[in-house]
Amino acid sequence: MTDRIRYLTVVLEADIRTDDIESTVEAIKHIRGVASVELGKPVDMTDRLARDHARREIREQVIAILYPENKP
Repeated sequence: MTDRIRYLTVVLEADIRTDDIESTVEAIKHIRGVASVELGKPVDMTDRLARDHARREIREQVIAILYPENKP
């Protein structure tokens, strides 16, 4: 017996304006088996800060791996 999936989460690669995402939402609604599509919450400053913080941490880790002699 195989597992069944009730929902999917889709993450966009960049923030998109609500009026620009309408055609994508409509296209997803037309996929067979899709019952509903809901827009996520609007991006706020907290989201931007969290992404920038994560980006900085990853950058620092990559630099530490590539250039171990520069560790403090």
